[in-house]
Amino acid sequence: MGPSSCHLLILIPLLQLIIPGSTQCSLDSVMDKKIKDVLNRLEYSPFPVSKKLSCTSVKSQGRLASCPAGMSVTGCACGYGCGSWDVQGGTTCHCQCSVMDWTTARCCYLA
Repeated sequence: MGPSSCHLLILIPLLQLIIPGSTQCSLDSVMDKKIKDVLNRLEYSPFPVSKKLSCTSVKSQGRLASCPAGMSVTGCACGYGCGSWDVQGGTTCHCQCSVMDWTTARCCYLA
């Protein structure tokens, strides 16, 4: 390899440092802008809320707790540390453990 080839190999990286901006930086900035544009379009802008969520808890002895009319179950809790429950008919909590002293249903509706 001759001296002119060596000078050329040194000169190319120096020229890349002198040229303003680089392809990678401009590609990064374009991608950043695209991502920001997409995220801005996805931002949640709620309409004025005319309804409010209203909730109450109903505690009963035994394995079942039912919500008042017009309310739906949003969660259940069971006594004796039982974590196994299901919702029956959308309005009743049913604790599935064999021995149960109490059951609580969290009941909500839109007011």
